[in-house]
Amino acid sequence: MIQDNTREAQWREELRKSHSVKERVAIPRVVMPMLDPSYRITCNDEVNQGLSEEQAVVEATRCMDCPDPQCMEGCPVSINIPGFIKNIERKEFLTAAAVLKQTSALPAVCGRVCPQEKQCESRCIYNKMKKAPVAIGYLERFAADFERESGEAATPVIAEKNGKKIAVVGSGPAGLSFAGDMIKKGYDVTVYEALHEIGGVLKYGIPEFRLPNSVVEAEINGLRAQGVEFVKDCIIGKTISYEQLHELGYHGIFVASGAGLPRFMGIPGENYIGIMSSNEYLTRINLMGAGRPGEDTPVLKGHRVAVIGGGNTAMDSVRTARRQGADVAMIVYRRSEEEMPARVEEVHHAKEEGVEFLTLHNPIEYLADEKGRVRAMKVQRMELGEPDASGRRSPVPVDGAIDEIPVDLVIVSVGVSPNPLIPNAISELEVSRRGTIVVNDATMQSSLPDIYAGGDIVRGGATVILAMGDGRRAAAAMDEALQSQQ
Repeated sequence: MIQDNTREAQWREELRKSHSVKERVAIPRVVMPMLDPSYRITCNDEVNQGLSEEQAVVEATRCMDCPDPQCMEGCPVSINIPGFIKNIERKEFLTAAAVLKQTSALPAVCGRVCPQEKQCESRCIYNKMKKAPVAIGYLERFAADFERESGEAATPVIAEKNGKKIAVVGSGPAGLSFAGDMIKKGYDVTVYEALHEIGGVLKYGIPEFRLPNSVVEAEINGLRAQGVEFVKDCIIGKTISYEQLHELGYHGIFVASGAGLPRFMGIPGENYIGIMSSNEYLTRINLMGAGRPGEDTPVLKGHRVAVIGGGNTAMDSVRTARRQGADVAMIVYRRSEEEMPARVEEVHHAKEEGVEFLTLHNPIEYLADEKGRVRAMKVQRMELGEPDASGRRSPVPVDGAIDEIPVDLVIVSVGVSPNPLIPNAISELEVSRRGTIVVNDATMQSSLPDIYAGGDIVRGGATVILAMGDGRRAAAAMDEALQSQQ
C-alpha cells in the first residue's frame, strides 16, 4: 500500500509538471456530442453520446488536482474525484473505473443522471475563476462506459465472508448502493424487488433516451458478479413478512422501498379519461414497453399533451410524449423557468425537441367532451411573490387572469409520496406524518434496531445520488453495529 501511494504521488506530480496552470485553464470545457433533435424525437436512442478517448483525456487535463479538492465535499457518495480523473488524464481508463467503484455501485448511472452542476461541479475551483467547471459527470460516465465496453471488469476488493445475512427491500439506487457496500464488507446480501425487473426507479422512472436499460443492467450484473443475490416479484410485507425475514436468518434489514405513490392536485375534473400521473405514464412506457412494436401494454396518446410540473420527472414525461407522437407537448408550471427544479440540461434538451413552456400558469379545472375524455384545461395565470421555505418565490394568482387551453392528454407530475407498504406492515416502526420512515440522520437507523432505511422512503423524494448516499451511510452504520455485537 505504501508503494502504491508513493507511485501515485510520483505520477500525479509528473502530471502537474506536464501542463502549467495557465495551460490547463486555457483549455475550454468539452461539449458533449448529442443526437440531432429532429432524429431523437423519433426514437428512444440515448441523447448524450458520450466522450471519445481524446475528448476525455483533454477534459481530464483541465483538472488542477487541488490539494483540498472541494469537489469531493459536494459528492454524497464521496467519490475520489481527482483520483479517477487523473487516471483518465494518464490514459489508465480501467484504473479510473476501479477508483470509482471503490465508493460507487452505479458510476455509469451517476455519470448520466446525477445533478453534478449542483453538487461536485458546483464546488470546482474553476467556478471561482468564472470559468466552466471540469465536466466531472461526463468523465465519470466515460470511465464507467469504457470498462463496460472493454469487457474487463474493474472489480473492487471484497472482504472474506463473515457469515451474516442482510436483506434489502427495494432495488432502486439506495438499495443497490447499500448492497454494493455490504457485499464488499463480507456480508451475504439479498435484494428483494416487488416488480418483475430489478432497478426500481432507474428502470420504471427514467426513460432510455436519458438512461438506457442496458446500462442499468450492466451495473446490476456487476453487483451479481460480486455476490449480491436478487429476488424479483417478492413484496416484503406481503409475500414475506418482517417476522419471516428473521426466521430466514437475516441480521439486518435495509428498507429502500421508494416513493411510488403519485400525488394529484385535487382540482375539478381530475378523474376524466386522459389524465394520469407521470408515475403511471412512465412506468407503462419505460418498464412495460407501451407503444413499442410487439408489446401489448396500452398507453393513451395525445395530439396536445400537457405535463404539469417542473422537475426532472416532468421533463422525462413531456419528452416521452414527443416521442409518442404528440404534435404539441407543453410544460405547465406555476413558477418561472428560473425556479424549475429540473436540471438545466434537461430543460435545454426539451426545448431543442420542440417542447413548449407555459410558465407562471397553474391548472384549476379540467373540461371533458361527451365521452368523458379531457378536452381542455383552465389555467390561472400567476406572478411571483415572496420566497417560501425552499427559497423559491411563491406563485400568487393574478386576479381574473384565467385562460382555457385545448388538451387531450394531461400528465400530472407534482410529486410523489412514500410507498406505504412497509410502514403499514410493521406497526412498531416510527413513521412521520408524511408517511416517511423516521431515521437517525447520521446512521439511517429506524426506531427498530435491525431496520435501517434510506432514499425516498425517508426523504419523500430525492435524487439518485442522494439516495445512494443514504445507502452508503446506512451500510457503514449497520456494519459498525453488527461488528460491535461480536
